[in-house]
Amino acid sequence: MTPEVEYLTKEKYNELEEELKQLKSERRKEIAEDLEFAKSLGDLSENAEYHQAREAQAKLEDRIAQVENMLKTAVIISGKKKGDSVEVGSTVTVVKDGSKAEQTYHLVGSEEANMSEAKISHKSPLGESLFGKKKGEIAIFKAPNGNQIRYKIVKVD
Repeated sequence: MTPEVEYLTKEKYNELEEELKQLKSERRKEIAEDLEFAKSLGDLSENAEYHQAREAQAKLEDRIAQVENMLKTAVIISGKKKGDSVEVGSTVTVVKDGSKAEQTYHLVGSEEANMSEAKISHKSPLGESLFGKKKGEIAIFKAPNGNQIRYKIVKVD
């Protein structure tokens, strides 16, 4: 099975590298100190501090593995587009069926998706339906409630 590609901007890639460095050094050290303290309290079977520290350690190691995998499979995207079809890195202006209001979204990798910044993941239902389409085409997808939603692509940058 080939690993799935993670699309990232250079800024997000650098941010993840910094997070990984912090997790592996400072955070690992903090949790190791918490574990040592909890062990010093005695009986580990009924020691809530110890179990909490072990849980924090497991979560930390999961996040480290997740970030390492993202960095390993990262494809750096730039804001510059090569063609006229929607791809990761595109800014797409659409109009929903039955509306006159235009909405503009930036198609990004799943790690950078943020609706408050109008950044949608290429893996989201809307992102997947827009992917590969061109200006003037219709993107159709199913909403979580089962309704079909249609958007007309007005502009691709």
